[in-house]
Amino acid sequence: MTNKMNTENRPYHQTVEQVLAEKKSNTNGLSRDEAQARLQQYGPNALPEKKGKPAWLRFLAHFNDVLIYVLLAAALLTALMGHWVDTLVILGVAVINALIGHIQESNAEKSLQSIRNMLSSEARVIRNGVHETIPTTDIVPGDIIVLRAGDRIPADMRLIEAHNLRVEEAILTGESTVVDKHILPLTGELSLGDRTNLVFSGTTVSAGGGMGVVIATGQDTELGHINQMMAGIEKHRTPLLVQMDKLGKAIFALILVMMAALFVFSMLLRDIPLGELLLSLISLAVASVPEGLPAIISIILSLGVQAMASKKAIIRKLPTVETLGAMTVVCSDKTGTLTMNEMTVKAIITADSCYRVEGNSYEPVGDICLEGSDEPVQIQPGTVLEHYLRTIDLCNDSQMMQDERGLWGITGGPTEGALKVLAAKANLAPVVTTLIDKIPFDSQYKYMSTHYLIGSEAQILITGAPDVIFGLCDQQQTRTGAEAFNRAYWETEMERYARQGLRMVAAAFKPAPVGQQELSHDDLQNGLIFLGIAGMMDPPRPEAIDAIHACQQAGIRVKMITGDHPQTAMSIGQMLGITNSAQAVTGYELEHMDDAELAEAAVEYDIFARTSPEHKLRLVRALQQKGEIVGMTGDGVNDAPALRQADVGIAMGIKGTEVTKEAADMVLTDDNFATIASAVKEGRRVYDNLKKTILFIMPTNLAQGLLIVIALLAGNIIPLTPVLILWMNMATSATLSFGLAFEAAERNIMKRPPRQTGQHVMDAFAVWRVAFVGTLIAIAAFALEAWLAPRGHSAEFIRTVLLQMLVSAQWVYMINCRNTNGFSLNRGLLANKGIWLVTGVLLLLQLAIIYLPFMQMLFGTEALPLRYWGITLVIAGAMFFIVEIEKRLTRRFRKAA
Repeated sequence: MTNKMNTENRPYHQTVEQVLAEKKSNTNGLSRDEAQARLQQYGPNALPEKKGKPAWLRFLAHFNDVLIYVLLAAALLTALMGHWVDTLVILGVAVINALIGHIQESNAEKSLQSIRNMLSSEARVIRNGVHETIPTTDIVPGDIIVLRAGDRIPADMRLIEAHNLRVEEAILTGESTVVDKHILPLTGELSLGDRTNLVFSGTTVSAGGGMGVVIATGQDTELGHINQMMAGIEKHRTPLLVQMDKLGKAIFALILVMMAALFVFSMLLRDIPLGELLLSLISLAVASVPEGLPAIISIILSLGVQAMASKKAIIRKLPTVETLGAMTVVCSDKTGTLTMNEMTVKAIITADSCYRVEGNSYEPVGDICLEGSDEPVQIQPGTVLEHYLRTIDLCNDSQMMQDERGLWGITGGPTEGALKVLAAKANLAPVVTTLIDKIPFDSQYKYMSTHYLIGSEAQILITGAPDVIFGLCDQQQTRTGAEAFNRAYWETEMERYARQGLRMVAAAFKPAPVGQQELSHDDLQNGLIFLGIAGMMDPPRPEAIDAIHACQQAGIRVKMITGDHPQTAMSIGQMLGITNSAQAVTGYELEHMDDAELAEAAVEYDIFARTSPEHKLRLVRALQQKGEIVGMTGDGVNDAPALRQADVGIAMGIKGTEVTKEAADMVLTDDNFATIASAVKEGRRVYDNLKKTILFIMPTNLAQGLLIVIALLAGNIIPLTPVLILWMNMATSATLSFGLAFEAAERNIMKRPPRQTGQHVMDAFAVWRVAFVGTLIAIAAFALEAWLAPRGHSAEFIRTVLLQMLVSAQWVYMINCRNTNGFSLNRGLLANKGIWLVTGVLLLLQLAIIYLPFMQMLFGTEALPLRYWGITLVIAGAMFFIVEIEKRLTRRFRKAA
């Protein structure tokens, strides 16, 4: 970025004359020939477009999965053998999974397009001394650009004229306060927000006007650097996707070993026809693949998305739901996320007293109390406090307003708005006032002034930066009258309040000569009487304090990364309860750290101030390299690269730019940090239910595979055909899984630490549970088949009974899975109405496949007498209690270990 340029050549260090000379330009602008030559040299003032993959290629990419390979191979073999029903069903499953993945996929190019859309279309330039309007793509370095209020700035520029120029730079710096601009050279290492003689592409002129010489266009602008960072970031795979990929590969390897061993065994020791053997092996492969799992996971995540949306968190990418539950660090912007984004006066300093101001936001409610007291002061006419409050009310261009919902806001700048609200809280007695003249705020002078007739007395009022107004005052107002100005007192008090993160605005006055009608800067150079200072801040959101505490209890560390000043950041951090708030690392310090030093600082410190987009991106990467699962909040374009890099990018829905929202995984519709804590809780609940679902699905696949292996080894008929296996995996398993998706959160869910990075969803406990239950189901099914075989039943009848027994076992095991460790019925069967919904659907599905002629023909089933339903339910019921006993014994073993 530009802050890595040679410090001697930085435009903000140069005078106007030096920068014009370096760019070989002047105030008359470039000639048309020179501008055309530079356009050939530097290229158009536009951000390059990058074409994404076509939709059909993205769709085909979802077939690149080892378990899908198994299904495609099975479909090919069944087609070669003429089993077309099996082929179509298997291919249908593969295509459905690919479609679900394709629909989920987010087009990453949208965020880059949003950045390109931020560039203005036309600009006013001076060429050959003539003002003209040209397309912004034709702007070149050295062009002279004319700026007016409302303009979107078309390129990075060094100002050469500034007339009360104020620029909104929140999209780059993240700070909502407008920036006063000037043309004077600056010194030292400065962050973007402190380069006050530069203006940047994509930002907006909020007031005043000026001219600038273009120093960077297109990809060389600050906006261009962000675009480059965005284009170069590859999104990390979520923990769930990584774990599911590992699980898929493990299942694939197991399938290959089992199929190879059975093929060799059957060819050498069994005289089984090749066609029958291949069909058996295909059944084994299909049985071992949890075909319904991707769809089930997507649906459970979608239910989590709906739950989060009701809590004002919009999830843009499904896997984000689960990743939230694994998050270990949240890096948050300050303004508007942790704070209210509404400047509020918290203290008043006069020569006699210091006051504490209650209330937050722009609502004019709150008492003014003496420091150390809870009793509101009575503001009497003629006192210093009353005079100060009257001054900040009259020397002010902002207005208060109330919308149709009754919410208070302001028009004008946030600093003046905070002073206007303070005056409204005082409820001053009305007086007749007449404005005679005023000097608007000017960034060069750093004050504004008004000339008022207040009652019968004319006064000149002034508000502005304390260090400027100090130099204009020779007296200060006290309760006994004016006395000599005590600068040491004011500087001591200012330093005390500055340590609390307060920004200071001073006020003074002087009597005006009778009959004076015009106000000039000369009138303010002497004779002013200092009244006092207001200390203001953007206060923390009360709910953010609770949310940070909740995150810390859940083992999630909260870090503040802001463009604001270090002292302000540390003060807000302490109010919020952020752990290490006593120290802040600045962007300048980060700039001079190598990657190893920055990685240590990223972990050790929790407050980072005066940061640039590149700093945020490096901090996120450093935390990820340390094994953290990182959430990052943001609202401006400056945050977009870090949001895309983060494991969970979190954008603000109200004040966030479209670029940020497109780069994010989650959008907060209320811009409230507390919503993140709610989303984390929901993410953990979803992960718990996903794990229960996987524990529920896998034993069925194992039991199906074991039945086929036993049948081959024993020389029996294959108990389940590929289409029946797919029915169980895609219809009954999927249906019952939804019941687990509605399970409520565990009571201690936000008191436990995040799961360890790399912890597999199938840990040793899960593998044991799957093996135990799968074997139990297989033994029960094999015993049932052995009981039925000698009784002269057809193969179709036996398969139908086995199907019903396996589905019954699935249903009772779903109840077992509601509580993976404790007794399942303790949770209350009526607590989860979803269980009874899926039970009803399952019953209808089973009635259809067993009794409808069309389904019998398609799946090879026969109608069952009612007593066989009873037999299968008794077997399943016995299995329920066996699993509950196993859970109790396992829990004792784990405690003993």
